Amino acid sequence: MTLRLAFLGTPDFAVPTLVELIGHGHDIAAVYSQPARPKGRGLAAEPSPVARQAALHGLQLRTPETLKSADAQAEFVALALDAAIVVAYGLILPRPILDAPRLGCFNLHGSLLPRWRGAAPIQRAIMAGDAETGVMVMRMEEGLDTGPVLMAERAAIHRKTYGDLHDELARLGADLMARAVAVLARGSLAEQPQPAEGATYAKKILKHESRIDWSKSSRELDCLIRGLSPVPGAWCEIRGERIRILYADPVDASGAPGEILDDRLTIACGQGALRVARLQRAGRAPMQAQEFLRGFVLKPGERA
Repeated sequence: MTLRLAFLGTPDFAVPTLVELIGHGHDIAAVYSQPARPKGRGLAAEPSPVARQAALHGLQLRTPETLKSADAQAEFVALALDAAIVVAYGLILPRPILDAPRLGCFNLHGSLLPRWRGAAPIQRAIMAGDAETGVMVMRMEEGLDTGPVLMAERAAIHRKTYGDLHDELARLGADLMARAVAVLARGSLAEQPQPAEGATYAKKILKHESRIDWSKSSRELDCLIRGLSPVPGAWCEIRGERIRILYADPVDASGAPGEILDDRLTIACGQGALRVARLQRAGRAPMQAQEFLRGFVLKPGERA
């Protein structure tokens, strides 16, 4: 059985779910996404990844600045939806929107709720050194990611970067939401309230967080670097140039924090050291450390 749906999403993370729902034959009455934003050196307005995907499939696209206006809410109600599916949309859904679909509004969230509610759950899980994370489908309510959970999938983090885990969870989430919608259509989807204990909040990544403080341990900095790779990228200054560190391996070595220890770009931390494997200079493509060192010779004892 297929449902009449609205899809609300904006970034790349949301695209696989939209594609999966289209592939299952659901009637996508409208796609909502954030308006086109200036991007690139020319600052030309660029539609979101979800908006581009909607255009490829000839779907009705709506890009309101807000859903709080009476007109926007009336347009949404007029869609006569069975359900609304939300994946990283970026706008608050007010009560009239939440109440409009016959079966409700359902969100795909990139964490194991109630841990890491909020804007940056994938990054925060890596940065905190969590062993695992996952994706969950939840019924939306007015609280921030507080609604009951319908279905979940877990994923081990290991030494994955944000980019690696983002793509993995996007794929897992697309399949999970498709299965949840299928069960929802049959009327047999059970809901589990989130526990009161263990709630944490994944605030947006702030600019100052991305600067590497070499006085911290290699374990902490490894988590920071992977959690911010490839964007926005953890960075340090070497000879006055800002260098983004995209991947580094903890090693058993010691020295003054920030000291370059050898010709393999091993940098001392407050405890242990990191051997840089991949990095990026300003205005350049990402490169392996060996390639960087061929054109930027560093001597042991220099500082990062």
